[in-house]
Amino acid sequence: MGRQHRAQRALTRQLAYQEKKADSIRGREHDVVLAMEKSSSKVRAILERVQPINPDARVLEVGSGAHGNIFYFGTEHGVGVDPLAESYAKLFPAWQSRVTTLAAAGESLPFIEGSFDIVVCDNVVDHAESPRDIVAEIARVLKPSGLLYFTVNVHHPVYALAAHVHAAWNDIGIRHEIGPFADHTVHLTLGKGRQLFEGLPLRILEEASNIAESKAVAKQRAPRHAGDLLKRIFFKNALYEVVAIREN
Repeated sequence: MGRQHRAQRALTRQLAYQEKKADSIRGREHDVVLAMEKSSSKVRAILERVQPINPDARVLEVGSGAHGNIFYFGTEHGVGVDPLAESYAKLFPAWQSRVTTLAAAGESLPFIEGSFDIVVCDNVVDHAESPRDIVAEIARVLKPSGLLYFTVNVHHPVYALAAHVHAAWNDIGIRHEIGPFADHTVHLTLGKGRQLFEGLPLRILEEASNIAESKAVAKQRAPRHAGDLLKRIFFKNALYEVVAIREN
């Protein structure tokens, strides 16, 4: 029940954040669209280094969120899945209406096996109830030889420990929430991120992390609070990026 509660709390906080953002960007939607187009083009280019993307490719984004990659990915057969899809469709109709979106959890995707040529899952699973189950579902709905683009934030083990402690005191009823931990169900280490793929019919073609860059940036930045001082020693929010193929 603890993980389930944390996942629901993360969704509640995310929706409140996006409601405020919808008000703040009113009149500046063009800038948001440009940023979305840039992100989508980057992801598409990474995948096209592996193999060309057919015009009729079936593309799914798991955790399409408010401003996902699927909305400007450039496919006629794009689908976004997010637990908050119905709310986001009302908040951001200008781009949410560009593809079909479904309100569903990544742990239980409403598609038959082998439905998609490409799946994108960009910085999502550590906000959900079961990161491993989401990756397993992605493997299930990918067709053989289908491609996955996947990212998740990874952290020094000290943050994983802090997240565990934060979860434990909330699970026993002590409601003292610290924002970054309340927005995530788990803080993954690099090793735990890699373990998400173990035993699944997904072969990793490319993987990268920017841990060294994250450390360097933290050391160069003037500290604003104690948390920034910790980041100089224990990296946080480094990106783990994977391109994988669904094996037969």
